[in-house]
Amino acid sequence: MSTMEAVTAKFADLAFDQKLDRLAEVAVKVGLGLRAGQELIMSAPMEALPLVRRITEHAYKAGALLVTTFYGDDPSVLARFAYAPDASFDYAPKWLQDGIAEGFRSGAARLAIAGTNPALLAKQDPAKIARANVAASKAGKPAMELITRHEINWTIVACATPEWAKLVFPDDSEEMAVAKLWEAIFVASRINADDPVVEWQQHGERLKKRVDLLNAKRFSALHFKGPGTDLTVGLADDHLWAGGGTTAGNGVYCQPNIPTEECFTTPHKDRVDGTVRASKPLSHQGTLIEDIAVRFEGGKIVEATASAGEDVLNRLISTDDGARRLGEVALVPHSSPIAQSGVLFWNTLFDENAASHIALGQAYSTCLIGGEKMDAEELAKRGANASLIHVDWMIGSGAMDVDGIAADGTAEPLMRKGEWV
Repeated sequence: MSTMEAVTAKFADLAFDQKLDRLAEVAVKVGLGLRAGQELIMSAPMEALPLVRRITEHAYKAGALLVTTFYGDDPSVLARFAYAPDASFDYAPKWLQDGIAEGFRSGAARLAIAGTNPALLAKQDPAKIARANVAASKAGKPAMELITRHEINWTIVACATPEWAKLVFPDDSEEMAVAKLWEAIFVASRINADDPVVEWQQHGERLKKRVDLLNAKRFSALHFKGPGTDLTVGLADDHLWAGGGTTAGNGVYCQPNIPTEECFTTPHKDRVDGTVRASKPLSHQGTLIEDIAVRFEGGKIVEATASAGEDVLNRLISTDDGARRLGEVALVPHSSPIAQSGVLFWNTLFDENAASHIALGQAYSTCLIGGEKMDAEELAKRGANASLIHVDWMIGSGAMDVDGIAADGTAEPLMRKGEWV
């Protein structure tokens, strides 16, 4: 038996509670890098209570001052769409979001647990969904800006829930689907290693080497070529590549996404041209958008189609002026554990780490040299996009080639058939 087979067998023998505890430990020690004396503000679906309790225990063991958790409930969300007055969909509790933002400014860390039903709002009025999303985005902007600027240490992990599991494994019983989804989450989150914390440290070092190489190249653009895709993505002036862990503005080193396999940077909002076709469906606010195909001119989407969810896609890109432009471009090898699992998670946290991707909307200011100190006008001058949204969708595959384009127009192979050269 090989070393890897032995580790896999050992992990399989662990009880579910032990695996859950490993995920909670990674979330606190690796994802957040939580410091003694910090508050933790957590959000989670109701079904995540066992994981929330494990994370809370590890947070207090790490010296957390206080852990505060906000719970979401899918049936309550549906009740709003069924019975709330029309005015409800233009409203969001700004007072609550302002309080959360103040918590972040006061030093709190942020942890979100993903797990809501991706198809929850599939049968609801797209216009109401769009209005509610705009209202929530506006109310949450102060807190979101602190996150996108990486002013605080934050992370996202996932928990399996019945509705989500049945979407991923529709042919299994609910019990079996949940069990399969949990195992897929555990493996994708790299807690099946002998020592998950050490494994994450080593994984972070591998990502950093790739990031350092990309930063040394100083490409002016990337060219994507694959089925339905011939896209040139200009990179923002003074762009920086990032990937894996990052040191937040408060000095804490954290791993914002668990799992993560990407190297990403900021595109120039006015220098994206060509056509691109999504390689995976996009689950957005309860609606599944399939077979996305768009055309860019001068950085802006001028044509967009989808075989399902096209109305939601068009409403999404009409959110504001920046919603038709890119705020992120990321490279992910097709050999990533998530891609090789063959599982379509219908969840961007996972699916974006199965393929190279782009994101519509808000750019990360930390992906520009000195960007965290720039105001909105300075960021825009360097090409960073501004928007109320930030939505990733996957374009990479085992058939995708990517070239780095130098300032003189010279092309250098970066990926062939989805793999690093």
